[in-house]
Amino acid sequence: MKELGLISKLPINRFTDFGAYLALSSGEELLLPKGYLLGEEKEGDEIEVFVYTDSEDRPVAVTQKPLALLDEFAVLEAKEVTSFGAFVDWGLPKDLFVPKSEMGKNMEVGQKYLIKICVDFKTNRLIGVNKYRDFLRLAPFDWEEGKELEGMIFEETDLGFKVLIDSEFEGLLFKNEVFQPLEIGEIRKVYVKKNREDGKLDLQLLSPGRVKYDEGSEKILAILESKGFLPLHDKSTPEEIQEQLSMSKKHFKQCIGQLYKARMIQIEADGIRLNASN
Repeated sequence: MKELGLISKLPINRFTDFGAYLALSSGEELLLPKGYLLGEEKEGDEIEVFVYTDSEDRPVAVTQKPLALLDEFAVLEAKEVTSFGAFVDWGLPKDLFVPKSEMGKNMEVGQKYLIKICVDFKTNRLIGVNKYRDFLRLAPFDWEEGKELEGMIFEETDLGFKVLIDSEFEGLLFKNEVFQPLEIGEIRKVYVKKNREDGKLDLQLLSPGRVKYDEGSEKILAILESKGFLPLHDKSTPEEIQEQLSMSKKHFKQCIGQLYKARMIQIEADGIRLNASN
């Protein structure tokens, strides 16, 4: 069935007490359960649906869209782990099954993992695959330092944050060079720091042309770039500064001085703001 795992516009063939039967390109029919109908539809109308398999492995259509389609990657949370596999939340009533043989590591409930949506050709059902490296390629040799890319943060390690680029390449943001909060699953603009001989990428969040300040100043800049304003100033207590920035008041004032001299920030009565020219 070529519609499996994809979004398709399918015409209504007929109605039953259970819902509407949609016409597939093969000439077969597919049920769209009654709960997904508005009650205004008529035969011949085309409906945009996602096609997958229900709890009894029967093909079914729904109007909900999953977090990823067939052959796409997504970071998904494990909802249940069993001896034969795990079930992850992909935004549909039925969780996606990840067979134990397709796990890259032992999965835990509540943790998020990089999953690719695939077809199990033995059962003809959609499954999740966590062995993501089976699908990756070496980064192009001509990707030079400073190249701007877009990537998905998919795993935190002792070294840093793993990033998936274009669903084909793997990169790493080193933890000691990250001065802002990152969330697993978010999409970020990144830059090539080094294209390694093993085909992986060392990445950085800063544009190559941007001046790099000390760690405390970078942390303040990252917050300002994210929120626009930081309600801390000369009269803030050491406790307030420690709570928000995990640094001493003395270090905070040194950082603010450095950024102000570089014309990166504006100092206001109730806090600091990123300079509009940056």
